[in-house]
Amino acid sequence: MQPPHLAAIAPGMTSSDYYDGWSYEGGAWSLAFEESWPIFTIALVNARRTGDQLSVGKILDAAGKIAQTYSHLPLADYPWLSPGVPTVAGYFYDWIAHDTWDDYWQQWSIRKRYGRIQIPALNFGGWYDVFLSGSIENFVGMRKEGGSDIARSAQRLVIGPYIHFPWTSKVGDVDFGSEAANPIDGLQLAWFDHWLKGKDNGADREAAVRVFVMGADRWRDAADWPIPGTRFTRYYLHSLGEANTRFGNGRLDTDAPVRDEPPDRYRYDPANPVPSRGGHSCCTPDVAPVGPHDQAEIEERADVLVYSTSALQQPIEVTGPISVTRFAASSAVDTDWTAKLVDVYPDGRAINLNNGIIRARYRDSFEHTSPISPGQTYKYVINIWPTSNVFLAGHKIRLEISSSNFPHYDRNPNTGHPFGVDAAMQPAIQTVRHDASQASFVMLPAIPEPTLPLARQ
Repeated sequence: MQPPHLAAIAPGMTSSDYYDGWSYEGGAWSLAFEESWPIFTIALVNARRTGDQLSVGKILDAAGKIAQTYSHLPLADYPWLSPGVPTVAGYFYDWIAHDTWDDYWQQWSIRKRYGRIQIPALNFGGWYDVFLSGSIENFVGMRKEGGSDIARSAQRLVIGPYIHFPWTSKVGDVDFGSEAANPIDGLQLAWFDHWLKGKDNGADREAAVRVFVMGADRWRDAADWPIPGTRFTRYYLHSLGEANTRFGNGRLDTDAPVRDEPPDRYRYDPANPVPSRGGHSCCTPDVAPVGPHDQAEIEERADVLVYSTSALQQPIEVTGPISVTRFAASSAVDTDWTAKLVDVYPDGRAINLNNGIIRARYRDSFEHTSPISPGQTYKYVINIWPTSNVFLAGHKIRLEISSSNFPHYDRNPNTGHPFGVDAAMQPAIQTVRHDASQASFVMLPAIPEPTLPLARQ
C-alpha cells in the first residue's frame, strides 16, 4: 500500500503466494497446516468474537481430536468449521473450491507485485518452515523487480535451522548447537536502527545472504541466492528393480544410466499412506511431526523407494534449490509423487533435510489441470524445498520416492475426480523408470568449498 512513512520492513516466516507454498504445494493440499490453522487460531478467535458458541464448541471438539479430523473425507464437507457459514470460516471452503492458481488466489499474490515494494527488507526464514520457499522467492523477487534502487539493492535474506515456531537450536531429533541460537532480535534492532534512525551500524553492509549450514552447524555468508559458484550436479537413480525400502538395491550416483535398467514399482494405497515424519509442515508437531527426524522407520515401508550414494569419502555441501526429474507411470488417472532428501549418518540415522510433491494433474501448470492416461510414462519435476547441509565424510546422500506424506499433504484418492469430493479411495500401481532413455535424477546444488564443522576444543 506504500504508506509514505514506511521506511523498512522485516517479513519473517512468511510466503510469496497464498496458493503455491501456502494452501497448496505442487498442486497438493497442505492438509495439516490448512486444517490446524483455523482450528487453533483464526476460526476459533472469530467464533468467540462473534459470540457463536455453537461454532466454538465444534472447533474445540476438533482441536481435541485433530489427528482424527485429518482423516476426514470428503475434504469439502469438513464438519468442524461449519460448511456454508461464512461468518465463522467460509474462507476454508473457498480454499478447497479453488484448487488451481486462479483469480481468487492471484488477487493477493505477492509474487505478482514486487515492483510495488520500494523499501529495504530483511527476510527471515527457517529450513523447516512452512513458508521457506516463499521467503526465498520474496528475497529474489524484490532483489530483481523491486520498485526502487534501494528496494533492489537493500534486500537481505537470513535462514536458520528452524521450524515455523519456536526458533530454537534443538529442532526435532537434532541439536544444532550454540551457533543456532535465534539471532532475529539483534538482527531486527540493528536493521531498524539503521533504516529508521540513520545509525551507521553496518546493517546496510552485511552480506545479502546469511544461511545456517546444517551438518557443519555454522553460518555462511554469500552475495546472492543461489550462492555464486554453485555447481548444480545430477545424481541419477539406479537399481536392479528392487529399490523398495532401505534394504533394497536402490543407488544414487553421478553416472547416468548406460543401459536399460529395470524400473521400480510399488503399490500406493491412499487408505494406508506413508506417514509424515518431519519436514516443513505446520502446526501440530505432536501428531504431524515437523523439522528433522529419523526416517529409518519410514524407509522400511515397501511403498517407499530408497536411493543412496556410497559412504562419502569427502564432505559435500548442498546449499540451494533442489529438484527431482522423474519419469514415471501410474495405473491411476491421477496420483501424487513425493520426494525427500535425507542425510544418512554412519550409525544408520536417516535425517530428513527437505521434501516436495507434485500432483500428476498439475505437472504442467497450477492454473490448468492435465489428466494422465493409466500406464503412460510422463516426465515429472518435483521441487524439493531448498536446504543447506554438509554431508560429512562417512555419510550418505539419500533420496526417498513415494506417493504420500500424510498428513503434511492430503491423500490423492487416485480417482481423478474434482478435488475435495471423494470419500472413497483406490490403490494404484506406481512405476519409476531410470534407464538410458528415461534417466531420472535429483539435481543438487553443490558448493565447491564446503563449510566444515569447527574443530572441538
